[in-house]
Amino acid sequence: MTIAAISPGYIPHFSGHETFTLRQMWLKKVFDQKTEDNRIKKSVFTNEESIARFGVGKNMVASIRHWALATNLISEGRSDDYELSTTAQKIFSNDGLDPYSENPTTAWFVHWQLAGLGNRSTTWFWLFNKVTAPNFRKTDLERPLADFAAKFNTKRGVSASTLTRDIDTCIRSYAPRSGGGSPEDFAEPMLGELGLIAEETKGIFAFRRGPKPTLSNGMFVYALIDYWEALNSSASSMAFESIVYGEGSPGRVFKLDEESVAERLFSLDEFTLGVLSWTDTSGLRQVLRKSWDSSAFRNRMLDKAYE
Repeated sequence: MTIAAISPGYIPHFSGHETFTLRQMWLKKVFDQKTEDNRIKKSVFTNEESIARFGVGKNMVASIRHWALATNLISEGRSDDYELSTTAQKIFSNDGLDPYSENPTTAWFVHWQLAGLGNRSTTWFWLFNKVTAPNFRKTDLERPLADFAAKFNTKRGVSASTLTRDIDTCIRSYAPRSGGGSPEDFAEPMLGELGLIAEETKGIFAFRRGPKPTLSNGMFVYALIDYWEALNSSASSMAFESIVYGEGSPGRVFKLDEESVAERLFSLDEFTLGVLSWTDTSGLRQVLRKSWDSSAFRNRMLDKAYE
């Protein structure tokens, strides 16, 4: 898996969720539609039974499909069906790591897919990697995001209203509205439990930086592998500053401070059985790695993330 939002040819996405935030059980509902050959028929989202199948309205069915694609649960396959990822099978199968999304690691995993990898979730990637202000209003984000979107030279421009809705949906994913509206508006979003964004006063938001007790070391290393592969897959070392502050890094995406990252890196040698190790020689702080099968190592760290 690579960081989509910094890959050549990236196509930005600012819609598809129908302004609904991701709910806890939606990914499991999609997973349960799989065929014996681990595919999801596209018709499950479009035929007459789709509303009854998912127990939601038509627009929300479209939103569920969007989130399944954005979190890389499913992807466009070679056939007319969606392909189900092997990671989704590890997590959401009935005997999997967390079939009902009860473990906070699953929410952190989903956050990494959206804000770390940025597939079909451009605003998520942009917000967590580009915005450095100590606090912000939603309206403060509109012009900078529009400028960011314009850099991709898409054939069709992105309307201001589309960006405004996307920003609102992104913020509500982490800091739900506090009053008014329908009950569905305030169903707890899956990412709300992470505590990454807080509404400090009415309409003013801030990132919550610092240690994240519910973020397992396995999930942190899983993200570090993705970041390392995207940045320079052949490099045998990575600077501490890159892990903390680099665009698309675990430190930045998970909003960890230097001390929190350092504490996790100190134990890398033991935690990864020597595949990764921390060094601090002559003031040069970095992580070293031995040769790895990144796919196998990533799977091992995912297993450990749920222990």
